[in-house]
Amino acid sequence: MIYRKLKRGGEEISIIGMGAASIGLSTEKEAIETIDSALKAGINYFDLAAGHSTVFPYYGKAFENRRKEAYFQIHFGADYTSGEYGWTLDLDKIKHSIDWQLKKLKTDYIDFGFIHCMDEEDDFIRYKKNGVLDYILSLKEKGIVKHVGLSSHTPSVVNKILDLGIVDMLMFSINALYDEGIGEYAHGEKKERSELYLRCEREGIGISVMKPFAGGMLLDERKSPFKKALSRIQCMEYALSRPGVLTVLPGCANKGELEDVLKYLDAPYCERDYSMIADFKKEEGEPSCVYCQHCHPCPIGLNIALINKYYDLALLGDNLAREHYMTLEKKAGECIKCHHCDKRCPFKVRQSERMGRIAKYFGA
Repeated sequence: MIYRKLKRGGEEISIIGMGAASIGLSTEKEAIETIDSALKAGINYFDLAAGHSTVFPYYGKAFENRRKEAYFQIHFGADYTSGEYGWTLDLDKIKHSIDWQLKKLKTDYIDFGFIHCMDEEDDFIRYKKNGVLDYILSLKEKGIVKHVGLSSHTPSVVNKILDLGIVDMLMFSINALYDEGIGEYAHGEKKERSELYLRCEREGIGISVMKPFAGGMLLDERKSPFKKALSRIQCMEYALSRPGVLTVLPGCANKGELEDVLKYLDAPYCERDYSMIADFKKEEGEPSCVYCQHCHPCPIGLNIALINKYYDLALLGDNLAREHYMTLEKKAGECIKCHHCDKRCPFKVRQSERMGRIAKYFGA
C-alpha cells in the first residue's frame, strides 16, 4: 500500500480507502471478511456515509480490539432511523444518529467528523443556525472528533466553508466526467473545480474522493456519454493525480470487488494511463496540463507533470510551491526545446513553450 500524509495532523492515509455505500447489502460474514481483507492489504481509511444501517454493527465487529488500525469518516447529517440512509439538518436527530453510530461501531471517538452533504449554501446556513456546526466543534474541543471534514459536490459552497478555516479534509466527487461538466453531480465550471483542488493542496486540506467511477457510468461504454469505457484503474489514477487528493474511496460490497480495486497498486503505467480522455475532452481556451505524465519520460529528465503542478499552485498564491520547485533536481529552464513532450501530449499542451514561461516565472 502507498500512503499520503495529511498536512493538518500528519496522519498517513492509504491512497485506496473504502466507501460503505454497498457493503451493507452483504451478509455479516461476507462484510467482515471484506473489511478484514482491506486491513490486511494496508487500507486504513474508511468512509461511513453508508447506504444501510447494517454497516455499523458489521464495522463494530470487524474493528473490535483493532480500532487504532483505521481512520473513520463519520457524517453529521446522515440519518439511519429508517434502516436506510437518510439526510437531516435537525440537531436532535443528528445527535441521536451519532450516538447510535458510535455505539454500533464500539468506539468513543471520531477521526474525521464531517459536515455532511452541503451542496446548497442555504443548507449550510440552516446547519449553522440549528447548532449542528457548533456541536461538531464542541466535540472537537473535547477530543472526541479529531478533525473536521466536509462532504459536498459544489465548489462554490466548499470554498465558502473552507474560508472559515475549520476543515482539514474534504470529501468531493472527482472523475473525468464531472470535471468536464457532465453528469448529475458535475457542479461548478471546469476551471472552478481545478482551482478548488489546487486550493486544497495549497492549504494542506486533504481530499478523499467519492464517486470515482461516476456511479459506474465511466466503466460502461453503453452508459458513458463519451461512448468509451475507462477501467477502474484508469479512474483511480485520474482521481489520485488531482492536486490535494490523498485517497480514493470506491465502494466494495465483497472481497471480489475489493480485489479489483487493489489491482491498481501493481498496475503498470500503460494500464493507469488515462490520456484517452483527450479524445472526448471539451476544449475551452488554451489546453491545460492535467498531470497525466503521458509526456514522460523527458529525454533530459524533467519531471514535467510536477513542474506544471508547482507552477499552477504558485500562480494561485502558494508560497511553498516555489520552494518545492526550487528543490527539483532539474528545472524548467533546462528544457532543450526538443519538442518530445509536445508531440506526446494528448491534450495538445505546448509543454516546451510552457517550460519557458515557467522558467521565467521562477527564475530557473
